Amino acid sequence: MKTSAKVVVVGGGVVGVSTLYHLAKKGWTDVVLVERKELTSGSTWHAAGLLPLFNMSYSVGKLHQYSVNFYHELEKETGQDVGFSVVSNIRLASNQDRMDEYRYYSGVAQTVGVEVNFLTPEQVKEAWPLANLDGVIGAIQHPDDGYIQAADLTMALAKGARSRGATIYRNTAVLDLEQQSDESWIVKTDKGDIHCEHVVCCTGNFARKTGEMVGLDIPVIPVEHQYIVTDPHPDILARKAQGLPEQAVLRDSDAGYYLREEAGGFILGPYEETAPCCYVDGPSEHSEYELFNGDLDRLMPHIEACMTRVPGFADVGIKTVYNGAIAYTPDGNPIVGPAWGLNNLWLNEGHSFGITAAGGAGWQLAEWIVDGEPTVDMMGVDPRRFGPYASRGYLRSKNEEAYDHVFKNHYPDEERGAARPLKTTPCYDRMKALGAVFGSVYGWERPNWFAPPGYSLSDEDLDKSDTLWNKNHSAALADGRIVEKNSFRRSNYFDFVGQECRHVNEHVGVLDMSAFSKCTVTGRGSEAWLNSIVANTIPKAIGRIGLCHMLSKNGGVRAEFTVYKRAKNSYYLVFAGAQERHDWDYLTKLAPRDGSVNLQKITTQMGVLVVAGPKSRQLLQKLTDTDMSNDNFKWLTGKSINVGYAQAEALRVNFVGELGWELHHPIEMQNYIFDELMKAGAEFNIKPFGIRAMDSMRIEKSYRLIPREMSIEYSALESGLERFVKLDKDCDFVGKQALTDWQERGFDNCFATLEVHGVNDADARGSEGLYKDGVLVGRATSGGFGFRTNKSLALGLVKTAYGAVGTALEIEMLGQRYPVTVIEESPFDGENSCLRS
Repeated sequence: MKTSAKVVVVGGGVVGVSTLYHLAKKGWTDVVLVERKELTSGSTWHAAGLLPLFNMSYSVGKLHQYSVNFYHELEKETGQDVGFSVVSNIRLASNQDRMDEYRYYSGVAQTVGVEVNFLTPEQVKEAWPLANLDGVIGAIQHPDDGYIQAADLTMALAKGARSRGATIYRNTAVLDLEQQSDESWIVKTDKGDIHCEHVVCCTGNFARKTGEMVGLDIPVIPVEHQYIVTDPHPDILARKAQGLPEQAVLRDSDAGYYLREEAGGFILGPYEETAPCCYVDGPSEHSEYELFNGDLDRLMPHIEACMTRVPGFADVGIKTVYNGAIAYTPDGNPIVGPAWGLNNLWLNEGHSFGITAAGGAGWQLAEWIVDGEPTVDMMGVDPRRFGPYASRGYLRSKNEEAYDHVFKNHYPDEERGAARPLKTTPCYDRMKALGAVFGSVYGWERPNWFAPPGYSLSDEDLDKSDTLWNKNHSAALADGRIVEKNSFRRSNYFDFVGQECRHVNEHVGVLDMSAFSKCTVTGRGSEAWLNSIVANTIPKAIGRIGLCHMLSKNGGVRAEFTVYKRAKNSYYLVFAGAQERHDWDYLTKLAPRDGSVNLQKITTQMGVLVVAGPKSRQLLQKLTDTDMSNDNFKWLTGKSINVGYAQAEALRVNFVGELGWELHHPIEMQNYIFDELMKAGAEFNIKPFGIRAMDSMRIEKSYRLIPREMSIEYSALESGLERFVKLDKDCDFVGKQALTDWQERGFDNCFATLEVHGVNDADARGSEGLYKDGVLVGRATSGGFGFRTNKSLALGLVKTAYGAVGTALEIEMLGQRYPVTVIEESPFDGENSCLRS
């Protein structure tokens, strides 16, 4: 056995072998895979082999698209049959919400490059003559989709990897992973040790045990998934005898199952609400080709629904019930990318649709390891999108929820209720008493919007469909009231959010943004180090604030920081709440080891209340002895002030484009400060507002977000960050040379603010395609209604030829094309007079 290698991949399922193959394809031939038993002996062997391209995530969509195309090429390259049956798949819709989901998804798919066809019930009947289509109003079809033999695919990948120089060791158990002082690794196995530069963990159901070896709590716990294989059916046998094509994979989304032909019979795969987590602490060391006992009682609602939809299903006997473990994460998407806190350790875990994602995940991870960056924006699958709050108890609840939501409508405004509330700020109960309807980000509860006292939706308002999966609202409040209906269109909270926006514009509002990530950077080397990792110049004067971006190695945008200089060699950084582990990981890995810089994460020590609106100065002046006048307290500056008896760092900056301050305060003082603000603000008609109002107002200001308008796929200058990128500053910074080279080559895209015309019940959500004369020329990255401008707006990236103000384009929203016009940035208060007043 080898004693050294460039990379060791741990795990011989389809995901691990794909990773090995793609590393070798990138030219790293000194790569080794170690599998404890036989290849495919984990979840791969019992996978049904479906290849569902359908996914609402841009990151996952790109991975799936690559996989389906690649599997055809792999068979040609290796000469080994992968068992790919291109029978297409058809997803049924039995209500308008489901059709809206398909229409929205179709728009995303077009920007990814995935073909989607819409079918009438009559066309579905032609493709699936054995189906009863009562209640079906339409469907979508992926013509390039189907299913594949998972074991054959894995063996073809193994053959391709070996032919490129890679090595595979079967029946070799990894006992431990030990990192050395030079950040290389020793992979300890029962056959000897392998010294390597990189380790890639593709251990499936063993992910948590793998994590224990290196001190990581990997947010993966498997869920039991059952599918039924039936005896042959005479009608299917008759079709085969006549030489008729195999029927497509059928997904009855509103009944929560898939159905396909198999050996003259059927495979039925339901996704039930009662499927339990399993292997919470990992399988036993002897686990191989393992299944659990079947539990048909759990599946009966789906079996009965299938019998109604496909009457012939009632006529066949059950041959086998497979009940095997499938790895899940809290949001159902895999974790692909660097491990946090450790260099040269990579995770390719949590694949609930591992056969579909394996090719793309291996491809992008190989790009990341070999070239230093992926070529696809991977934020949607980055392992660091979850934090330490994702404990075992949290994972059990959220992963079971993710499983039972596979076929439920994926509303863009949906807030799932499992494992909540978890992280709450001190003013949570006060906000709740004022009508807050909460959302969750990175485990934190944040008010999305505020409902009037006693407000409730009736059954008539909700208008649920008569289908198995018909939930279209957020969880009921503690008193049983349902206050939020989910939709792809403007929903019941639309007018309330509008009232919040207009109120902030006319009076004063308060927003809890304590979920912001926060850290301090101190030490003699702090200024030089910060200048070396961000593109903007770090503020020089004490009290100044700068917006600074960390670039990726290729010149894209990785992270955004508000940098406040509090004192000499002392900085306070504020960054996105959802990105805490991600951004903190980059900061700590880039930090010098010579003691010249000290980093302290203080997110949970500091609360943030945003006070914004034309009366915010008058309000704060009542509570502090600091002169809050424009002459004394200018825009983009900060001061330490008192708020009554309490203290706060008041930063004159906000994300809504109004006069206002962020009050960063010791978290234990939050309720006192909140109460003082509400009491003193009564004469100014102060009211709280939520994240949805903030998002509407930030779009009106053309403010960018990661990973929407800013990502590694677009250069910082394509994202319109010229003001914040100082290519002429007197030091190098991460990504500077790559950005300069990119600039010399020329940019393909540019940032655009767009007005959408002719809409009355829906706005852009992000990921919609932008078109010129029917040709895709860009995509929306965010969208919504601007209540201060009274315009439906979108932000996006378009080809440079179409970015000039006044350019007429079209946007596809929910299956319909609408005219859009490129307009000037910041359609609300383009001169920033409100901010500067």
